[in-house]
Amino acid sequence: MQNFIQLCLEEAKKAFEKGEVPVGCVVVKEGKVIAKAHNRVEELKDPTAHAELLAIREALRVLGDKYLSNCEVYVSLEPCPMCAYALVLARVERLVFLAQDEKLGAVMSLYSLLEEPAFNHRVRWEYVKVEEAGELLKSFFNKLRG
Repeated sequence: MQNFIQLCLEEAKKAFEKGEVPVGCVVVKEGKVIAKAHNRVEELKDPTAHAELLAIREALRVLGDKYLSNCEVYVSLEPCPMCAYALVLARVERLVFLAQDEKLGAVMSLYSLLEEPAFNHRVRWEYVKVEEAGELLKSFFNKLRG
């Protein structure tokens, strides 16, 4: 798991260096990385170009399927509502995130979408607090406001 967390942070750093909100995401199946991405909203001029969505799309392409059955997703920030529901739609098995998003978090902070009984799939999730993920976000927003 530590290796996947590190890859996730590396992706977040790539976003930071490009002036994007520093979020990185890695999709793993059977212990192997099948996709990774970072936020590219500014670069692509696309409000849906979040790390999770880009990684999900790549993983689906790699697998040649419309579901990510038995896949784990590691992301440096708690998913927003759009990304949380995308995890449900893609039928991801498990999510691990490294920092809470108290303003838009849709897993445990603001909403609990992954536990919504109306949805047809449950994504197991785990919050593994990693200081570096939170510090990267703080640094980015301080620089932005600075």
